[in-house]
Amino acid sequence: MKLFITFSKSGDFAVEYDYKSVVRRAALATLEYEGFPFDAELSVTFADNAYIHTLNKKYRGVDRHTDVLSFPMYEDGFPYEECRYGATLGDIVISLERAEEQAAELGHSLIREIAFLTVHSTLHLLGYDHERSERDDEEQCRRQREIVEGLNID
Repeated sequence: MKLFITFSKSGDFAVEYDYKSVVRRAALATLEYEGFPFDAELSVTFADNAYIHTLNKKYRGVDRHTDVLSFPMYEDGFPYEECRYGATLGDIVISLERAEEQAAELGHSLIREIAFLTVHSTLHLLGYDHERSERDDEEQCRRQREIVEGLNID
């Protein structure tokens, strides 16, 4: 399986190579964990809190910043039968400011937090929705934990 990622940023900050590298590793690990059989494409934007706040308000009606937003290409789950030759999964927006805050709060590295947010968001792109039901929330949390642990990042 090949994974194509288009990276961008919103804000006047540096995006380290390590950030992109861990996003790639985390997204690939998630796709492999889920048994995703196709080449895939997604976009990732590294943002500041102000930019993600604007998106959160516009698309979710929530007037505050957040850590990550997922914009799946498909609203009602992923149509595996349509993607024999490759799949566009959607867009991920990660607030580096919020990721830094959460890493400090949780006592782990920023790289680990970016990996976690990427796994979380990639699962959303594949159709998981923890906001829909408690069962989906528990299942998504279990999968996230297993995938991130498998990455062996401190």
